[in-house]
Amino acid sequence: MKVPKRLQPLVDDGLIDEVVSQLMSGKEAQVYVVRCGAELRCAKVFKEASQRSFKQAVQYQEGRKGRNSRRARAMAKKTRYGQKEQETAWLTSEVDALYRLAAADVRAPRPHGFVDGVLLMDLISDGEDGVAPRLGEVTLSPQQARDYHDRVIADVVRMLCAGLVHGDLSEFNVLVDQDGPVIIDLPQAVDAAGNNSAPMLLVRDVDNMRAWFGRFEPALLNTDYGKEIWALYEAGELHPDSPLTGHFEPDTLDVDVMELMAVIDDAREEAEERRERARDDLEDDD
Repeated sequence: MKVPKRLQPLVDDGLIDEVVSQLMSGKEAQVYVVRCGAELRCAKVFKEASQRSFKQAVQYQEGRKGRNSRRARAMAKKTRYGQKEQETAWLTSEVDALYRLAAADVRAPRPHGFVDGVLLMDLISDGEDGVAPRLGEVTLSPQQARDYHDRVIADVVRMLCAGLVHGDLSEFNVLVDQDGPVIIDLPQAVDAAGNNSAPMLLVRDVDNMRAWFGRFEPALLNTDYGKEIWALYEAGELHPDSPLTGHFEPDTLDVDVMELMAVIDDAREEAEERRERARDDLEDDD
């Protein structure tokens, strides 16, 4: 096929030998199958900010560190320079996430470089000549559903141990190759320790997986891995091989309302006494 304009520099530099076909076109990016030497890979071409939606960007970008204080201040103030830096941070987030996941042994595409808004990475194949189907396109037996669910949950745990939450995990961004599930699409991955939405996003990711796999294995619908995983993480007890039960018991310790009200009253009285002492000191100075 004709080489798209955004891919031409990579062809000129010898990073891509041939553009084979367009794989998909979404709101955030266009994805092409390309040939690099003897290998087929994916080239994900991120769209310009003006061509895609940033409605949820603020929620996902919280906790992403600026590379220096000047850039961080500019991003916070939303200056033109800051918006450019914010755009760069958004574009590089998936690249950074994929490298971290590769180091954590998470089943995700391996990155092979990022040039001018184009991410080169593994093509997840079906083992023959095609692209692996999305999880939402396959029918599973109850045993397969249980097995694949366990594998995805194990990868979610590894991701969290690496400090990341996918943030948008569903049957639409998990591929199924000959060896099982592969997690894809990570531009919105969030920093687990620095993002206040991380607990909610983690639980939502896991609940999405429970709902999908539960279609084929209803017993999974009675599990609650998300809250269990986050509770272990928050307590500093989560490890890549942490045993999970699929059950979560919230802290149901009753609050002594009368004792709480007494503490509030004491604090109010102390504050009032401080204000009175301050007024007395002012009067004495006069």
